[in-house]
Amino acid sequence: MTDVPTTADIDLIKRCIPHRYPFLFVDRVEDIVANESAVGIKMVTVNEPHFQGHFPAAPIMPGVTIVEAMAQTSAVMVALSLDLVGKNALVYFMGIDGVKFRRKVVPGDVLKMEITTLRGGPGSKVWKFAGKATVDGQVACQAEFSAMIDLAGGA
Repeated sequence: MTDVPTTADIDLIKRCIPHRYPFLFVDRVEDIVANESAVGIKMVTVNEPHFQGHFPAAPIMPGVTIVEAMAQTSAVMVALSLDLVGKNALVYFMGIDGVKFRRKVVPGDVLKMEITTLRGGPGSKVWKFAGKATVDGQVACQAEFSAMIDLAGGA
């Protein structure tokens, strides 16, 4: 696909990946470069269900959901790059390496997930990414992760 959009709003995101409330952790994707990179945006609000238990008196976004938000950002970029919009493809984690958490993410924060492709592209079933999540320019999380695309996933 040569004319990949450079941004994806929530409607396009929902056509790219199967995630829905309460497990959709990306609100917008920007700066999309086909097969290479993208930036996801997550507006963190106190109304999210994980804050009821993590932790009620001091809500902190769970680290696993930050990593998942980076993965969802990469899945949107892949879906747009490979013309998979509306085709029910699923992307499954295969590995997560070098995860570091550097800053708490709390309600009111704007989480920015920058992902870069390390391996993968047209014709690849397995992709590897580097991800960095920041709040106000401060690194909250960084990780490398790999995923497999199942083109028959939801069919």
